[in-house]
Amino acid sequence: MPTTINAQEVSLLRSEIELLMKERQSMLMVVGAAASLIAELDSHDLPPGAVEAAELLAEGINALPEETLQDALHAVHAQIA
Repeated sequence: MPTTINAQEVSLLRSEIELLMKERQSMLMVVGAAASLIAELDSHDLPPGAVEAAELLAEGINALPEETLQDALHAVHAQIA
């Protein structure tokens, strides 16, 4: 017997997808701002305790797929040279 998705389930799925898309947009804005900040930092100007955090952040940003990074930069209207 085939499974059918009723209108209530479709509505619930639609709501969940909309929530996930809003969360993604928020995360893209955070990543874009972080990428812009990291690109502008000079590690010699940072306190020693902040260097490790900046390195971790840079590694995370560098691990992103190129398309995701571009989406993040676009979300904050930034460009990194």
